[in-house]
Amino acid sequence: MKSFWRNGWLSATTVAIMLLALLVSMGLIIFSYITDQAVASLQDKIDISVYFKTTAPEDEILNIKSSLESMAEVKNVEYISSAQALEIFKNKHSEDQAISQAVNELNANPLEPSLNIKAKQTSQYAKIADYFNSPDLAKYIDSVSYAKNQTAIDRLNIIVQNVGRGGFVLTLVMALIAGLVVFNTIRLAIYSNRDEIGIMRAVGASNGLVRGPYVVEGVIGGVTAAGLSVLISAPIIYSISPYLNSFIPDLNIFNYFSSNVLKFTAYQILFAVVIGGLSSFIAVKRYLRD
Repeated sequence: MKSFWRNGWLSATTVAIMLLALLVSMGLIIFSYITDQAVASLQDKIDISVYFKTTAPEDEILNIKSSLESMAEVKNVEYISSAQALEIFKNKHSEDQAISQAVNELNANPLEPSLNIKAKQTSQYAKIADYFNSPDLAKYIDSVSYAKNQTAIDRLNIIVQNVGRGGFVLTLVMALIAGLVVFNTIRLAIYSNRDEIGIMRAVGASNGLVRGPYVVEGVIGGVTAAGLSVLISAPIIYSISPYLNSFIPDLNIFNYFSSNVLKFTAYQILFAVVIGGLSSFIAVKRYLRD
């Protein structure tokens, strides 16, 4: 602890760089949560609809619905009968007198019964659509909307994959930069204390005794940076939360942060201790070897 405070500028530099890395790490965690919520919101708006011929028996449609609900990929299946479809159509065009009058003059209901299907993951829609390629079902089905929605579904899958990969790569890059800075900072501290280290080794101090204080200094710097990263993140997240909520309904990132603050703190401390302690250990090891 004395050495950490005595090397004020070196310690401050180490903490500052590690703090930046940890803030980026925290930002990536929050960004990952935001993208997950945004993707979930988009997924709720994407589904595939299966339209059945008006001659298809309702019992058979309900059997197909039950079969779909047993699939692991299916999140929800909604059955809309011809009568319900007509009622929805009337409500949608209630203000258009011409359409309302034309519908009322119909002698029969031309609208087809349908199943609206939501998958648990967007990548699973293709498998669900393949289910309806069975010859046994073809005689009941008029059309499946998967082909129309396939472009949007595929684009959403690409966005999800790229966001995940980009966040992982950026985290690794920032961790590497922080590790290199801590490594060089510890090397400078060792160089400034080279006479003291020389005396310790001359009187028979082991490598572990020489290395220990520097590793602990790296850990102290990491814990300090972790605590500061959580304290700085809180007001920033609180201030931007209302703006994000206006774009994505039901998204409150400050509630998410506050409910998981202990987990975030533990993660930041672990991340910082690994960077600081490991970098210090390697730096001293190289010096002792030299």
